[in-house]
Amino acid sequence: MISSFDLTGRTAVVTGGGRGLGLGISRALLNAGADVVVLSRSALDDRLRRTAADLGRSVSHVGVDLRDREGVAAAGAEVLAGHQVDILVNNAGAQIRHPAEDFPLDAWDAVLDVNLRSVVQLCQIFGRPMIQRGEGKIINLASLLSFQGGFTVAAYAASKGAVAQLTKALCNEWAGRGVNVNAIAPGYMATEMNTALLEDPVRLEQLSVRIPAGRWGGPDDVGDVAVFLASRAAAYVHGQVLAVDGGWLAR
Repeated sequence: MISSFDLTGRTAVVTGGGRGLGLGISRALLNAGADVVVLSRSALDDRLRRTAADLGRSVSHVGVDLRDREGVAAAGAEVLAGHQVDILVNNAGAQIRHPAEDFPLDAWDAVLDVNLRSVVQLCQIFGRPMIQRGEGKIINLASLLSFQGGFTVAAYAASKGAVAQLTKALCNEWAGRGVNVNAIAPGYMATEMNTALLEDPVRLEQLSVRIPAGRWGGPDDVGDVAVFLASRAAAYVHGQVLAVDGGWLAR
């Protein structure tokens, strides 16, 4: 009997899939049977190549700066020239901290280009063939700041609020055409993006004490949920922003 979570024969594109949460997502998809194409500026992590080799799966890399819309278009065309993309995970994200009253507009644009505009663009690039086939899975990475405002991260909060609403908007247009569009909203994750928080003992304690699960999350916590949303088990899941937060939002 084939598991409802089996992704054998599927190809997934994961932005920023070679580090942090993206690495966990890529590993989980490989473990579930999918081949993975990573879109990122940095080279592939050797651990990911070894995982793919051990599983007999394929992992490849296409270099792209998500701030560059022409570069994104070229990367998308390169991937589609060699693959049928069944799963798109818009994982890559940028965060820049400034007080809101002094937030440089160039920094604002850089965050929105990566966190929102590239997400829209990639959903279009890979969503069109999915619509034509009548099948596909798109998973966007939202955030707790899709629901809350945060401090000194106005651009990030604005972008992630927009990602949540984009997910719902695409669901309304594409669910009836065979494409599942959902989002994962990670809670506080022990990754490089949160280094500033992890290295601030006062803020770390303030955050940690509020998490009912009693720990920060990690890449594998998000990767397993991505497999669920990419699988047949989530066939009737559309337009959801699924918090993977250890219970943070329930507190």
